[in-house]
Amino acid sequence: MDHRGELILDAVSDGIYGIDSEGRATFVSRAGARMIGWEPSEMIGQLMHDVLHHSKPDGAAYPLDECPIYATLADGAVHRIDEEVFWRKDGTSFPVDYTSTPIRDKSGRLLGALVTFRDITRRKQSENALRDSERRYRSLVEAARDVIVTLSAEGRITSLNPAFEAVTGWSRDEWLGQSFEPLVHPQDLPMVLQMFQQTLIGKLNPAYEARIRSRSDKYLVGEITATPQIEAGRVVGALAFVRDVTRRKELEEQLAQTQRMELIGRFAGGIAHDFNNLLTAIIGFSELVMSDLSPDSALRPDLEEIKKTGERASALTKQLLAFSRKQVLQPRLLYLNDVVQKMLGLLQGSEAENIALTTRLSAVLGWIKIDPVQIEQVILNLVVNARDAMPEGGTITLVTDNVNLDGAHAQEHIGARPGAYVMLQVIDTGLGIDAYIRPHIFEPFFTTKKGKGTGLGLATVLGIVQQSGGHITVSSERGKGSTFSVYFPRVNEAVAPVKPRPAFTEVLEGTETILLVDEEKAIRELARRTLKTKGYAVLEASNGLHALAICDRNDSIDLVITELVMPDMNGLQLADRLKAMRPEKKVLYMSGYIDSSVAEDGILGENAAFLSKPFTALDLARKVREVLDG
Repeated sequence: MDHRGELILDAVSDGIYGIDSEGRATFVSRAGARMIGWEPSEMIGQLMHDVLHHSKPDGAAYPLDECPIYATLADGAVHRIDEEVFWRKDGTSFPVDYTSTPIRDKSGRLLGALVTFRDITRRKQSENALRDSERRYRSLVEAARDVIVTLSAEGRITSLNPAFEAVTGWSRDEWLGQSFEPLVHPQDLPMVLQMFQQTLIGKLNPAYEARIRSRSDKYLVGEITATPQIEAGRVVGALAFVRDVTRRKELEEQLAQTQRMELIGRFAGGIAHDFNNLLTAIIGFSELVMSDLSPDSALRPDLEEIKKTGERASALTKQLLAFSRKQVLQPRLLYLNDVVQKMLGLLQGSEAENIALTTRLSAVLGWIKIDPVQIEQVILNLVVNARDAMPEGGTITLVTDNVNLDGAHAQEHIGARPGAYVMLQVIDTGLGIDAYIRPHIFEPFFTTKKGKGTGLGLATVLGIVQQSGGHITVSSERGKGSTFSVYFPRVNEAVAPVKPRPAFTEVLEGTETILLVDEEKAIRELARRTLKTKGYAVLEASNGLHALAICDRNDSIDLVITELVMPDMNGLQLADRLKAMRPEKKVLYMSGYIDSSVAEDGILGENAAFLSKPFTALDLARKVREVLDG
């Protein structure tokens, strides 16, 4: 080779060497020698197959008859090999692409071959890195819990990950190549299309929500983010991520509903407190006036109607207090099966002939701690609600059982805590509840009975259950009946033996001294007149400090009747101060309402004497005699 040829060879970055008809090197470019770690002069005359081909890429021995160079020497044709392995002098290897081209003389006789090769290490590294990246990407896409979808510029689905099937129930094959539009709720489609068009012009949109149709034709709420897909500098489609936030939206709605109910409850509780004081006066003074009238007085019917109206209003305020969780509760250990059995006679007697009342009561049931009157109210209200849902008749089933709620079950509804519960279910075969109505059924004054109800039945149930530390859920479908499940915390307290109650006597008079404590003058006046007619000596105080001062001067007070909710010093605080002064002092609490200043949960001690406002003169006289004789 002349000097000009050597210069050309040395200027080429690819490796080049020539071989004779036996495969021995006749020349080697400097670039080629550097790649394999030899000096060009060291390689001249050597069999290049032995120098370069120690093994195949898979590590197997490289037979001579498979060497492309010898193939060229045999058939005189050009042979190209991609991704071959060459070995360096130091024993290391590197990947190459190489070509073997025949060398002929002027007469066409085959003299040898020219071999050109290129080190493709960097290319292989890039390809491997790309494959690794693609593999990781595929793994992420395949394992992602969010739906990942690619769309063409025409809005056709070009790819979907497995989460699409898990979330929507659809098969991916059903939607590949199809337009995405039928998957979107018709009301949300204009917004989604607008966002899609924004993406196609390269804009990034904030995450937005749209309803996505599942295979069952129910809609889930999807939180969507989309980015443009760009190829060769232009947008060719969109990549979208869709997260199923249906459960989150339901919980947000439940939380908002709970907060609305809490606000309504506070408002209702405050009103009910004031109304109970007014109604106590209205009912009580009506009785006092009637007691002075002759049986045939023309005024008696009017006064009786005033009293009846006041009593009906009183029932409504009690329901409002139950809803707002502002009732005074006196819980006791109860066996729920006993309560259900006790009420069966009343419930069966009140049901229509076309309604069957059945029970499935657990043979072994835990104990609960709840106000007996309130649990009876819960059962009654739920059964009445079930009856009203079956105008054509049906079956109401009362079920009791022990239930353990784990963390997953407890999260199904706001307010529930994991733990052991006693469950009461009221199951009906009635009309069921539409999905859009269910979120509102516990709201006060919400009713679908078209003037037949106050809308406080289920609101009362909710308030009682929550104030008792329990939890209620509803499952229902239109035309398939409803199931109300109430969970009361199971308790492990020892059940004390029931003490026999003293025989009731109708002798309501007495000569004891009684102190009345209430900031409402009308209540004190009513109670004073009622008790004085029964022979009692009556003292009055408008607040706790005034009451303490009177007790400090008078040792003859046998009973203190005090309102529970008072400013500065509530009834419980007053009783504690009095007990410190006179441990034997008897106390009767009265109230139509309780707030956090008295007791956060509204619970009085089981043995505390309590009279609920509004009360009648007879109620007051009986309760006073019961406490004094107790």
